[in-house]
Amino acid sequence: MEYNLADLFESVVDVVPGREALVYIDHPGTGAERRLTYAELDAAANRVAHHLMDSGVRPGEHLGLHLYNGVEYVQTVLACLKARIVPVNVNYRYVEDELAYLYRDADLAALVYDAEFTDRVAAALPRTPALRHLVRVGGTAPGAAPPPGVDFTDAEAAGFPERGFPPRSADDQFIIYTGGTTGMPKGVMWRQEDLFFSGLGGGAPTGEPVSAPEELAERVAAGGEGITFFPTPPLMHGTSTLTAFIGFNFGQRVVIHRKFVPEEVLRTIEKERVTSVSLVGDAMLRPLIDALGGPMKGTDCSSLFSVSSSGAIMSETVREQFQALVPTVLLLNNFGSSESGFNGTATPDSGPEKGFRVRVNSRTQVVDPATHEPVAAGEPGRVAQRGHVPLGYYNDPEKTAETFFRKGGERWVLLGDMATVDEEGVVTVLGRGSQCINTGGEKVYPEEVEQALKSHPDVYDALVAGVPDATWGNHVAAVVQLRRGAEPPSLEDIQTHCRSRLAGYKVPRQLVIAETIQRSPSGKADYRWARGVAVRADR
Repeated sequence: MEYNLADLFESVVDVVPGREALVYIDHPGTGAERRLTYAELDAAANRVAHHLMDSGVRPGEHLGLHLYNGVEYVQTVLACLKARIVPVNVNYRYVEDELAYLYRDADLAALVYDAEFTDRVAAALPRTPALRHLVRVGGTAPGAAPPPGVDFTDAEAAGFPERGFPPRSADDQFIIYTGGTTGMPKGVMWRQEDLFFSGLGGGAPTGEPVSAPEELAERVAAGGEGITFFPTPPLMHGTSTLTAFIGFNFGQRVVIHRKFVPEEVLRTIEKERVTSVSLVGDAMLRPLIDALGGPMKGTDCSSLFSVSSSGAIMSETVREQFQALVPTVLLLNNFGSSESGFNGTATPDSGPEKGFRVRVNSRTQVVDPATHEPVAAGEPGRVAQRGHVPLGYYNDPEKTAETFFRKGGERWVLLGDMATVDEEGVVTVLGRGSQCINTGGEKVYPEEVEQALKSHPDVYDALVAGVPDATWGNHVAAVVQLRRGAEPPSLEDIQTHCRSRLAGYKVPRQLVIAETIQRSPSGKADYRWARGVAVRADR
């Protein structure tokens, strides 16, 4: 047995077949839900895997998942892993041109898609001739033209429910597409063994990784149940799918919703006695605070042990607000990426005063991007990770050569995050180098300014971008969404607030009030949008 995700999942199924594995709750107000035990989820995935194989999708070929959250998403990912087909996530916000690009770039041979996206999928198909097998989830409107592909329920019914698959390998791949808000998306190619250790913590993200594949099931058999994981962002983003697999590796229960609706999330936390919630930064935590302080006041969140964020920071002010409502919860700002998996967790004193400080794992360093040598304490560099890292970007040798390298006999990945490291090894993440604002020769990282802005009592959300400036080269512009009912602050008000937390050159010189801040479905910042808004307002 190797470190293969399907083998590992099946080993867990065999020791806890009757334990509840997956709970899917639709909303709002439908009351529809599905519950599957480990044995039931395994059989459901087997059926889809055999359908795909019987339809001619071969090991090593790529299948796109163009779906909302649902049992079908988890089932199809597992089916791909079982059949040695490579799963590829598809951003369901993409329109026709973006979909055609991704379908082609990823060399998709098959696609499982939600019926709601039929028009977009059909429009992209003429430009993606290699895509030859489609499966549709959901029905169609009466009188509508037949959509392309096989109905998911028919595909599932036709598939064999038992296993009977050829041997698998630790080298089998898992591709995570990332990006799109600042450029075209890129497919990160992971060997499954590397993803198991870097993205899934080797079966124990908060403890000692397993030392042999067989040990995973042994730990599950020896342990009990009672932990419920609730990934609230879309599964199309790597962090949610990996959270689900962390839950499965523990032999515990995973709960998912079709979409993020704050009130429904809180109802589910109470009803299902959820212990661990994952989300993406303030964009998801703030609505939960509003609901808990308003229409959902009194919701029982006593089961909740931890709320973790990756992909965006839970700011200090927002953490304090949530902690006041749920005093017993542990709030974790995790640091990682699609290219590195998990790198570390922020220290308790992270915030506007000291910056985003992270205790990183032993495989993470801050290095000079030119020499790849570790930087001295206090000197800026880029975050890098060694060992269990991806093979590169699919179909992009140039970007792969820029980002991945070998040193000391090991593979390394050079992330886009600029950082410093202190004498104790604690890393202070400055921000993405590509978003850094050069103003009058000084460097400003948007994330630092955003944290200061979000501590203002009238600011609900904020993004910061650089705008061309005749005097300074670029000036710092703040695009701000206000709290409901708040009076718009003046630029002078915002500057006064920020000056007590930031050096003068970091203080915004422009303020734009936006009705809403545009983010990805998972809550990640859309800096291209923010820059466009600020530039137009400056004209």
